[in-house]
Amino acid sequence: MKQEVVKEMSTADIIDRLAEEQKLLTRMRLNHAVSPLENPHKIPESKKTIARMKTELRKRELEELNNK
Repeated sequence: MKQEVVKEMSTADIIDRLAEEQKLLTRMRLNHAVSPLENPHKIPESKKTIARMKTELRKRELEELNNK
């Protein structure tokens, strides 16, 4: 998921999607430990998506604090 897409999402949507992505990453890691994934590059992609979402949430949190 690109950063532009994350920026367009609402905060609630990001939080929901973040939880889903974290569950997916955990599931992929467990499956990969048992038997190799077809495309193991999905794991770092998922990690980057999670990082982008967390970064956007933190940015919004800081903007909210600065606006008070």
